[in-house]
Amino acid sequence: MLMLMPDTLTGKRDRALLALRFAGAFRRSELAALNVEDLQDGKDGLRVFVRRSKTDQEGRGIEKAIPHGKFIRPVALVREWLDAAGITEGPIFRPVLRSGNVRQAGRLTTQAIADVVKKHATAVGLDASTFGAHSLRAGYITTAAERGADLARIMDQSGHRDSRMVLGYIRRANAFKDHSGSGSCSR
Repeated sequence: MLMLMPDTLTGKRDRALLALRFAGAFRRSELAALNVEDLQDGKDGLRVFVRRSKTDQEGRGIEKAIPHGKFIRPVALVREWLDAAGITEGPIFRPVLRSGNVRQAGRLTTQAIADVVKKHATAVGLDASTFGAHSLRAGYITTAAERGADLARIMDQSGHRDSRMVLGYIRRANAFKDHSGSGSCSR
């Protein structure tokens, strides 16, 4: 999806949005609420402070570490979007008007974020009806599990408090790994 987006302000925003959402296993409400002030650059990547989330109703906040990445490159894509849009404070993800200008007041809604995912799924020939608000979080958890990440580390990133939900993703991701019938069925 990232490779097929146009090199417009909307394309830059959508690349940054999808890459950051995946790399941070963000809920769409968390992503919509992010401000530039919530970002802290570091040599290993970006630290993102989430002020409030579904599992943090008290608003204590959590920090998510976003590595630079070799293929998706979420940190570089966020910086590219902010620089191109001239955003130095306030909401990170904002509407881009038909004129091609960024709306300086306001932020993308959670529905607009869901629509970005569906729009780009369709653009690459996927059935957008199979992609929902949760798809990138589920994709992160599944990918992390396939790569052998520790359950506690996955939950740190996704913000899940209940391991049962995360274990459901991990079981599906590892359904064929070390399968008890893999040796006997291959003859």
